[in-house]
Amino acid sequence: MKKISTLFAKNPADLGRVINKINIENNWVFDGKAIATRKFDGTSAAIIGGELFKRFDAKKGRTIPEGAIPCQEADPVSGHHPHWLKCDRSKSEDKHFFEAFDQLENKIDGTYELCGPKVQGNPEKFEKHTLVKHGAEIVDFVSLNFDDLENFLSENDIEGIVFHHISDERMCKLRKTDFGIKRLKLEAV
Repeated sequence: MKKISTLFAKNPADLGRVINKINIENNWVFDGKAIATRKFDGTSAAIIGGELFKRFDAKKGRTIPEGAIPCQEADPVSGHHPHWLKCDRSKSEDKHFFEAFDQLENKIDGTYELCGPKVQGNPEKFEKHTLVKHGAEIVDFVSLNFDDLENFLSENDIEGIVFHHISDERMCKLRKTDFGIKRLKLEAV
């Protein structure tokens, strides 16, 4: 899974934020060719050929492990070079991936988000480690207007939205942090 762009253009004065200008490569969202889904806050995983992989970013001169599968070419600006790295049951850093993987009834090839008690501080409040299939939860909101989307993200305790093209594999995202909105700190249910 390659890095995906942000729906709106980045603020040149603060690249962590967006401005009210459509990122031209994502016009397809405004042309009605997108399905909006919930972006879960965890760590990326994939099932490829029935086997479990985690994301590895070979940025800043990190050595690419043998057998890693590149997701895209290295970004010349950021240096990000994401890969899929096969999980290994003998490595303690992969145990939460396997806890979630072993619970899956249908191990369908695709990309997932690993969420749970020991992942990213568990902002999603999962009681156990879980693989959530990307695109699994469709979100509904009033409009694609910049201010309306900002309001939607401020009023809902989700990390963000991923827009999936209806007929090809294009995606883009919009996160709370793109507007400078912090996630609510709710108790686990």
